Amino acid sequence: MTIKVNANRPATHRKAIIFCCDNGYLPYAALAAEQILHSTPTHDFDICIAFNERPVTIPESLAHLGIRLLKVDIGTMFEGLRLDAGKSHDVYLRLALPQALADDYERILYMDSDIYVQGGDFSALMAADLGDRPLGAVRDNIQWRSPGRRATQFKRLGLPAAPYFNAGVLLMDVANYIASGLLEACLDLGRREAPRMIRHDQNLYNSVLQGNWAELSPFWNWQYSWAARFFCDVQGPNVIHFIGNSKPWKDKDGQFPPRFRQHYSRFIRTHFPEHGDCHIPEAQLPPDGARMRKMLIKHLLSSKAIARYLARFPTDLTVIK
Repeated sequence: MTIKVNANRPATHRKAIIFCCDNGYLPYAALAAEQILHSTPTHDFDICIAFNERPVTIPESLAHLGIRLLKVDIGTMFEGLRLDAGKSHDVYLRLALPQALADDYERILYMDSDIYVQGGDFSALMAADLGDRPLGAVRDNIQWRSPGRRATQFKRLGLPAAPYFNAGVLLMDVANYIASGLLEACLDLGRREAPRMIRHDQNLYNSVLQGNWAELSPFWNWQYSWAARFFCDVQGPNVIHFIGNSKPWKDKDGQFPPRFRQHYSRFIRTHFPEHGDCHIPEAQLPPDGARMRKMLIKHLLSSKAIARYLARFPTDLTVIK
């Protein structure tokens, strides 16, 4: 497999935080990059944005962030893998990052663009001991309360229950990733089982690894859902991940705290004025509404299970191997 990489500048460090996005999601990735640098001002990593089919352009007003742009040409590598309607094969690009950038980086922290960074020492995270695992990740929220729950994709492939992670934040050990043949195994499974696969690379990763990954604290990928958002405000995780179709920049129902929308709006107006402002809901979620009552009840009933899950991580840098 031949992968070609063209960069706007050489690598500066041996570690990198990488977002994969197009211009549509560039404002959100750029805000996350700014937040990361604010959180870890003395850092030993590059911040990169990788793309393939849909190039991106960093505005001059954000030149101070020093973002490294990477055009990763994977040719036909992802042909035969299933795609959701309206998606390009760029949704699989993170699979190829270790092979594409092995000459530049020893560690890669891949991050989705729909994240919001509140703090954390990213240099310390990227130096975490993963043992001989190819990657570290945070358990998917379907297993926060029920760790033995069997993921739907495992059922469809006839695989047993195993720890299942969310692929929105992935700490990749480049040497172990390549040595394990993870990319090749994911491509083989994805083509062979395309009719039975759900969504994209998250299920490929989990189905191939079947628990062979290092578990990171949820503070690095707090999946912001109706069932855990109040716990989020109390716990104060480092990284909030806006999973699903609902996002704070298109919040029609007023279900997100206004602080998110206001921050995104200020950033976009300053650096991406042509992008269009965030949607402003007519009203915030009413305190006495059915959805609010449902969330409150869910939090009450799941509080002990969430406490057990969080207790497995004494610090945000605890890694379970």
